[in-house]
Amino acid sequence: MTAAVLFKIFISAFLIDNVVLMRFLALCPFIGMSTDEDKSVGMGLAVTFVTVLATAVTWPIYYFVLSKEGIFGGIRGGGIFSGIEGLEFLQILVFILVIASLVQLVEFFLKKMIPGLYSSMGIYLALITTNCAILAVTFDVWIKGYTFVESLVYALGVALGFLLSLLLMAGIRRRIKTSPVPGFLKGMPILFVTAALLSMAFMGFGGLVK
Repeated sequence: MTAAVLFKIFISAFLIDNVVLMRFLALCPFIGMSTDEDKSVGMGLAVTFVTVLATAVTWPIYYFVLSKEGIFGGIRGGGIFSGIEGLEFLQILVFILVIASLVQLVEFFLKKMIPGLYSSMGIYLALITTNCAILAVTFDVWIKGYTFVESLVYALGVALGFLLSLLLMAGIRRRIKTSPVPGFLKGMPILFVTAALLSMAFMGFGGLVK
């Protein structure tokens, strides 16, 4: 493993395969929390914390517990485990439980230390639990065959890419408020048009990493 490999993994996750603008995941918080820069930063940092830590927890759980090569691999016992070679079928359940537990930690911290941000984030903070981008990362790292360190770098890149997309949208929405938007495009339509244009712009990063 070299620094160049880690850099390619990071740039790919951060820009080339941006989780929002290129993979179209986590669109709900992308639209809901990009109303201003402060909310965007708060949500982005919370998602970064959960994504990286969830990856750090679920990677060893998958490889050492759930996979065929794990400590429970090759189960041949009777009952409900009869004929099962591993516990991969529990991935979604286990990963969501891990993510939900980490989101609770974030909620407790924000409620205690930053109550203003906690209140402004509202329901979107709890919705981090069902953020498909986080769950996608925990699956991507083993599908791509990343090592533990590569997985953490990938998770960080994805999460910071999410933060970047939020900040870009927040800045554009601030300009939209004072711009002469046609009546039929006001509200959600102009936001989706903006997101589409951002996605087209990010397509230009496609050849950045060979």
